[in-house]
Amino acid sequence: MDFSLPADLVAYLGELDRFIEREIKPLEEADDNIRFFDHRREWARTDFENGGLPRHEWEALLRKAKDLADAAGHLRFPVPKQYGGRDGSNLWMAVIREHFAAKGLGLHNDLQNEHSIVGNFPVVTMLDRYGRDDQKAMIDGSIRGKYRITFGLTEPHHGSDATHMETRAVPATRDNVKGWIINGEKMWTTGMHVATHCALFARTSGNDGDARGISCFLVPAKTPGVKVEEYMWTFNMPTDHPRVSFTDVFVPEDAQFGEVGRGLSLAQCFVHQNRIRQAASSLGAAVYCINESVKYARERKPFGRALAENQAIQFPLVELATQAEMLRLLIRKTAWEMDQLTEEQIERTLSDRVSMCNYWANRLCCESADRAMQVHGGMGYSRHKPFEHIYRHHRRYRITEGSEEIQMRKVAGFLFGYMGPGKH
Repeated sequence: MDFSLPADLVAYLGELDRFIEREIKPLEEADDNIRFFDHRREWARTDFENGGLPRHEWEALLRKAKDLADAAGHLRFPVPKQYGGRDGSNLWMAVIREHFAAKGLGLHNDLQNEHSIVGNFPVVTMLDRYGRDDQKAMIDGSIRGKYRITFGLTEPHHGSDATHMETRAVPATRDNVKGWIINGEKMWTTGMHVATHCALFARTSGNDGDARGISCFLVPAKTPGVKVEEYMWTFNMPTDHPRVSFTDVFVPEDAQFGEVGRGLSLAQCFVHQNRIRQAASSLGAAVYCINESVKYARERKPFGRALAENQAIQFPLVELATQAEMLRLLIRKTAWEMDQLTEEQIERTLSDRVSMCNYWANRLCCESADRAMQVHGGMGYSRHKPFEHIYRHHRRYRITEGSEEIQMRKVAGFLFGYMGPGKH
């Protein structure tokens, strides 16, 4: 069995590195844009007088970087060829995401908001697999920024258990138009401040706890009855995570996204891709923290001796480096296996491995960032190093993005036999 990376993938990483140096780094360094990445980053990114939302200048810079990457043929790498992409696989995306994150903070890749010059487009995958032709026509616009489709699944009282959601959609006719009336609330509807649509999940049949009976609707953000109630200030700012209410929201039948009653298939399509790529990014960020700590320990010589000579410095970094190497193999193997399976097969036979990658990568990243702060001493504590930023972001992942306990519950379901093959 050959565990080495394909030569064409290694060559592509080199091509991406050259593009970053040629076009992205100069943009990052122009007009004091470095303020978004140095010790001023949180203040530079956050409009504290406007609900803590991202500053317009910050989002405009990210869009400019994406446009450069799109023009160079990189942004759409994972997108199917018929939409201008390269059919990039989960394996290649995992390697690329780790490679980028291991470079540290920069305009090429910012984990706080999933920005990257090689895009992560789970909504595109949803549109391609489950959308009608008129909905697939939104794919190009969603890549270019014309459309922004948020993900309305989580609720205030039902964070991790979507099957008990309280949002309801009932058939209705208004002005001789058949459709649905939707009532409910959603939380952490990321990006709603610039959204054109919300992929809104609501129960249309069945009972609380049933996986069937949940449907998805593409609801235009400006539909009467859609209201952002508040933006939740978070562990790492800026925030674009609101609580949104839907009060007597009427949508026509063509707002239906996917098959009625099978909406959770769309949600799983979204989260599997997101979580394996997130795991790869977390691994890359951990590797960055480990490498920076090793470099600093070799250079820093308090009391006339390099820190690297101290086993109290060496051994924790040895453990983290070992965990990173093992995790890399698991992530790449899992990503490769995902490329061989359908979404339904992944959910039945592989989702425990996706969960393993996700929760362990986020944990490893937090531990590596924490260790980096300790190794770097006073400077590690300051915001002149990126470690606190990395720690806070990945600690947030452990709490919110399909939280660590939920991922472990999925693994336990496969381990103890109440989930997995034959249980769906």
